[in-house]
Amino acid sequence: MNGQQDMIAVLVTDHREVEEMFSRLEHMVGRIDEKAELLAEQVVIELVRHSVAEEAYLYPTVREHVPGGDSLADEEIAEHAAAEQTMKQLEGLESSDTEFWPTLERLMSQIRHHMQEEENDLFPRLRQACPEAQLLELGGQVMRAKKMAPTRPHPAAPDTPPANKLLAPGIGLVDRIRDALTGRGRS
Repeated sequence: MNGQQDMIAVLVTDHREVEEMFSRLEHMVGRIDEKAELLAEQVVIELVRHSVAEEAYLYPTVREHVPGGDSLADEEIAEHAAAEQTMKQLEGLESSDTEFWPTLERLMSQIRHHMQEEENDLFPRLRQACPEAQLLELGGQVMRAKKMAPTRPHPAAPDTPPANKLLAPGIGLVDRIRDALTGRGRS
């Protein structure tokens, strides 16, 4: 084909990138400096974009194709909500705050658990149940969704279609304008 990745490959690539940032952060634990804060900020940006794409495309596909997909998707969305609350707490902290590193470590633990569940259970089940052509098409949709997605946690925003697909691009635009004005996300 055209070398496009399917949805599962795109999401696994995201997981590897986040894990690499986590590893870098683990080497900084306890440091009080802007470098740690900027990397933590970048992690949040990537996780929010990834979560929005999963909620818009992965979980509806799981519901449609995987036996027991409704309960699987509900469980994954609940994990996203918990991680988003942690990201929101982290957003208000600086590395000099006593809660910065414990909050960041809690987020890393939540996300690692979530990624492991997806890669070891959800993704193999989806790959078996969903046509490859659809997974390829969804890979492109996930990539586009990530470009338009919010960059900040919004725990009160809807996390299921159709509301999330309608609101995420507008919220994402506002977030990107805020980021441009404040310099957030530039390392």
